[in-house]
Amino acid sequence: MATAEKTTALEDDRPYRRRGHLSRAFSRLIRKKIAAVCMVILGLVYFGGVFAPWVAPHDYRNQDLSAIRKPPNVVTDQGITGFWSKSHFAGTDLKGRDMFTRVLYGVQNTVILTLVSMLTGGLVIGVTLGLVSGYFGGKIDAAIMRVGEVFASFPDILLVIILAATLRERVRGWVIWLEENTFLDGLLTLGVTDYLVVSLALVSFGWIGMARLVRGQILYLKEALHVEAARAIGASTPRMLFVHLLPNAISPIVVTVSMSMGSMVGVEIILSWLGIGIQPPRPSLGTMLYEGASISALRNFPWLLLAPGAAAWVMVLSWNLLGDALNDVLNPRTR
Repeated sequence: MATAEKTTALEDDRPYRRRGHLSRAFSRLIRKKIAAVCMVILGLVYFGGVFAPWVAPHDYRNQDLSAIRKPPNVVTDQGITGFWSKSHFAGTDLKGRDMFTRVLYGVQNTVILTLVSMLTGGLVIGVTLGLVSGYFGGKIDAAIMRVGEVFASFPDILLVIILAATLRERVRGWVIWLEENTFLDGLLTLGVTDYLVVSLALVSFGWIGMARLVRGQILYLKEALHVEAARAIGASTPRMLFVHLLPNAISPIVVTVSMSMGSMVGVEIILSWLGIGIQPPRPSLGTMLYEGASISALRNFPWLLLAPGAAAWVMVLSWNLLGDALNDVLNPRTR
């Protein structure tokens, strides 16, 4: 009887054991109310930004001179079409442009820049250099870490400002050359120059922290028994790195990425605030915050600051809270 019960228990436990570490972590994550709310909010905000050309009720360039600095209003007597196309859910700005539409396009810029910067700088460059540095050690480790220390010796925001200010005209020249010599027309209008400049600036310092984190994890993991066993049976270097080492360092990488996304959102907004980020006519949350941050605007037209400020605050706060929840879920000491 005891044997039968034990067999049944093992069979019941088998589906759970087949689930991977990240699958079990995700199951624990969605049971956390704060994490679930943050994921829903980020999903809605990012959906609105990515699909802004189809979701936005107006064109972000359209100016209605009869509705300059109008407070938020909703049209309810002209059906669904009038409700969506004639309402100004977040008011209008100094040129009569719809603030809700411009916030959606500002979120779109933020999504593109932060995701591209994180994928290239934080993940591709940072994880790769951290793996190589921690696994091989010696002169390779010293060279990578010294380069990282040189970049880290500059204040992050100062380095980003210098790069963004110095690279813009050169990148603009490359984009103009592409428009003139290829079939790629309209790149300047789409803001490709600004995307490239800001992305390069964010990538320039975004890899350092990730590389150090991964290096520290690899230095610890490569002394583990299963790694020693794999090395003893002649496992190749790529297999050692991407099968035995990197999967075991995924948890802190996931937490760091979620935390860094909030920081990159803030840096992108600061660059636009300073005038070296996304340039007009493309909307930017930083530019909108700058235009609505004067004392007179705050007193008389507070919606100019409310809409972009709320979008930026929600994204930064949600990423930080999600990072805390991921740390609780993935850290074995807090389970």
